[in-house]
Amino acid sequence: MFTNNNDSVKKSIASSAAINMIGDGTTITGDIKSKGDIRVDGSLKGSIETQGKVVVGQGGVVEGDVVCKDADVAGVLKAKITVSQLLSLKSSAKLNGDIVTNKLSIEPGATFTGSCSMGAVIKDIKDLGQSEKREKTA
Repeated sequence: MFTNNNDSVKKSIASSAAINMIGDGTTITGDIKSKGDIRVDGSLKGSIETQGKVVVGQGGVVEGDVVCKDADVAGVLKAKITVSQLLSLKSSAKLNGDIVTNKLSIEPGATFTGSCSMGAVIKDIKDLGQSEKREKTA
């Protein structure tokens, strides 16, 4: 008699807006893939790939490549990080690895060792992948 189409809409919003947390004192070994945001306050030995935001808290340690839309780093990151929008390194951040991002914000006190590619490089990387596909199909 009554239909409720809102349930399916709520489920799709909830699944895409999920926040995944690795708490303080937790150690995970393995790769993480998600559509939602990820917060690391513990330790992760593996890569992160998400369409959302990655937050590494002050006590957080990530040893593996990170690919995401946005990132805030206040802890330790030992790997390459690729961010399609904004990467923000807080004053307590220690990043040892390469950065590929569109925009970069570094607070005084943050340490960074590695190389950084910004701005149009992201677009060039995407264009390169598409041109390779075109060449293979031709």
